[in-house]
Amino acid sequence: MRKDYEKLFTHLEPVEPPAGLFDRIILAIKREQELRKTKRLLFGFSLLLIVSSIATPLSWTLLVNQIGDSGISYFISTALSDFGTFIVLWKDFSLVILESLPITGMIAFAICLGMSIFTLRLFLYRKKLLLGYLMQSFA
Repeated sequence: MRKDYEKLFTHLEPVEPPAGLFDRIILAIKREQELRKTKRLLFGFSLLLIVSSIATPLSWTLLVNQIGDSGISYFISTALSDFGTFIVLWKDFSLVILESLPITGMIAFAICLGMSIFTLRLFLYRKKLLLGYLMQSFA
C-alpha cells in the first residue's frame, strides 16, 4: 500500500461539468421562483374571492333592509306620482331624499361589489398564469 496519498490521484483529470449545466440550474431557479409567485397569487385570488363572495350578499341584504327602514321609497314614489308638487317643492324633496339615503349600506355594497369585480378582472387578466400553474401542479 502506498503511503503518499497526494500523488495517488495526480494522473487523473478533473471532471468537467456538462455543457449547459449552469443555464439549466438558473432556469430551474427561475421556474421555482415563478411557481412560488404563482402560488401566492392563487392564494390571494382565492382568499379575495371567498371574502367578496361572502360579503357581497350580506352587504346587499344590509342595503335592502336600510332602504326599507329609511322610507326613501315613499318620498320617491310621492315625487313621481305627484310631479307638480315635486316641481314646486323640489328643494325640500331633494334634501329629504338625500337625508334618508342609506349611506352605510350603499358604501358597504359598493366596496364589496368593487372588490368582486376587481378580483374577477384580475383573475381573467392572470388566467393564463394561473391555469399554467394548475396544469403543472396536477400533471
